[in-house]
This record gives sequence, C-alpha cells and structure tokens, in this order.
Amino acid sequence: MKTARNLPTPPLDLALLRQQVETALDAFLTARASQGSTSMLAELATPSLQSLLRTGGKRIRPTLCVVGWHAAGGCLPAPQQVIQVAASLELFHIYAFIHDDVMDESDTRRGSPTLHCTLIAQQRQQGRSQAEAERIGQALAIMLGDLCLVWADEMIHTAGLTHQQLRATLTLLDASRTQTIEGQLLDLSSTGRPTADIDKALAVCRLKTAVYTIQHPLQTGATLAGAGPALRDYLTQIAFPLGEAFQLRDDLLGVFGDPDVTGKSRLDDLREGKHTALFALALRNGTAGQTRELESCVGRADLTEDQGARLREVLTDCGARKQVEQMIEQRYQRVMSLLEAPSAINPEALPHLLSLTSSLTRRWA
Repeated sequence: MKTARNLPTPPLDLALLRQQVETALDAFLTARASQGSTSMLAELATPSLQSLLRTGGKRIRPTLCVVGWHAAGGCLPAPQQVIQVAASLELFHIYAFIHDDVMDESDTRRGSPTLHCTLIAQQRQQGRSQAEAERIGQALAIMLGDLCLVWADEMIHTAGLTHQQLRATLTLLDASRTQTIEGQLLDLSSTGRPTADIDKALAVCRLKTAVYTIQHPLQTGATLAGAGPALRDYLTQIAFPLGEAFQLRDDLLGVFGDPDVTGKSRLDDLREGKHTALFALALRNGTAGQTRELESCVGRADLTEDQGARLREVLTDCGARKQVEQMIEQRYQRVMSLLEAPSAINPEALPHLLSLTSSLTRRWA
C-alpha cells in the first residue's frame, strides 16, 4: 500500500467511506452465507447481521481507522485493504453490543428491537413457551455475537496486509480486546451497586470506550500507514480524553436523552444501576435525602416512568448533571489543545479530527 505524505491528497469523503465500509461488510457476510455446511448461515446468521447493519449506526470506529491512516500520511481514498480492516472493527462492535444487550437485558437499540428480543419473538412464533423462547433466543444471540468476533478476525486476516502490517495490527487488537473485556468485567461487577467512587467510573470509561472506540481504531489505521512511535503516542493522548468525553456524553444520554433520537430507553441505565460518573457524583455531592432517593430507586428493575422522572430531577438538582457536562467540556478542550499544537500528524487529517472531536462530544444520539 502506498502513502502520499508528499503528494496532493483529496479530502476524506465520509459519505463515500461509510458506503465503502458497508459494501465491504455486506459482501463479506453474503460470501460467508454461501459457505456454510448447513443452511444456518444463509437463513439465520447473515440475514440477522445484515438487518442489524441496516438499522443504522454511526460507523465511528471504521471512520477513525481511516482517519488514523490519513493522519499518518496514508493516501486517499484509502485502499481496499484499509477499508476491509476498518470494516472488521464494525463487526467487532456488533459482537460487543449484541452481548452487551443480552447482559443488560436491553429491549431496543437504534430505535429497533435488540437482536435477542427479535430472536425470542421468532422462537415464540415457532410455538415455544416464553421461558423456552427466552432461553433459546438469548443463546442464539450470544452465538451470533461470537460469530461476529470470529468473522472480524477473518476480515483482518484476508485483507491482503503485508506480514509486518498484519503482525502489528494483531498486536494492537489483542491488547484492545483484553482491555475492553476488562472494562466490561468492571462495569458488570459494579452494576446495581453504584457508589461515589468516581475513579472506578472513569476507569470503565477508559477501558470500555476510550480504548476500543477511539484509541484502537486510530492506532490501527496509523499503524497500517507506517506511523512511528511519536505519532502513535500523540494519537493515544488524543484518544483517552476524547473516549472519556464520548462515554460521559453517552451516560447523560442514557438518562436524559430523547428516546426518539437516541433509539434507546432512558430508563435502562436507571433500572440497571450502572456505576457511571453521573451517579458517582450524585452520591458524592447530594444531600442525605437525595442520596436516600437514589439508593432506594436506582437499580430497581420495576422502576416506573414517574420514578425515572423524579431521579432525573435529583440528578439535576444535586449538580451531578452539570458536573458531567463540565467534565466533557474539560476533555473536549484538552483534545482541541492537542490538535492545535505542533505534532507529527499529517495536517490534511486535522480538519477531520477536529470535526469528529466536536461531533463525538456534542451529540444528541
């Protein structure tokens, strides 16, 4: 693959990039459907995963992978090898959120039923009891998530990378996946028992989100373009505050967002009792009465809409919501300062990083 640090480079066309990624994913899934030993891949796996792709999604990780490639001097439009690796990151994301939805017992994602809920409904239509349908539907969803993980690896191995590129990419991948799962373990172990421990909440932000959503995609793209240690370190410095800000915004949207815009219920996080910075700050700074309300209601599976509205009032009145907004702004400013300072980055990639920093931290969905 060529790089073009010294040649005129066309601007990154995000709409074209999204189309390229989705075309690569669709082609890969269609090809795998025809290679199954039975009809299960063609009749269940591929249609289910293609349906998930059609429900939307921002394609943040593939986009950041190509931005990382460009930041290290990679030519545009990105070659097919880079597009395929970028697309594999979306398959890993699908694996992660399929499993996450099962663990969190979420009913909706992107405004549509989650995969396990869809599969449970299908099992009910086939005459199974509710209990049996739930058991089989959830198990099928977990297996399809596992398949996404396997196929994400296959997309990387069949992308046509050089030996050096493949070895470097897999090294990054191994570290990223370990940290992501560590973050999920930390998240799950704290669910239902939020405390005032803000450091623990931020550790989840870094491990679950900053690494696999921001750092790993940027580093992967940059590594494919031959980035040196200085640029890789610089991208990591950007990734952690940006990833934390992204997750902090997600935490706010999970409680205060408009479900018609986010595509998710704003009761899920309250019912699960996620240990987020929002709840940690509320428990740390709230009055005794506010703390009692939070501790008595957060984490209740039967939480009502009225109780949810009251908790939102408490989270606002105690100042936790405002403090999280301030934390987001501080991290946004940190990233902007880094992007405005002299660095080893390809200057043609800076406008895209600036734009993505704004869109990822100041979003409503």
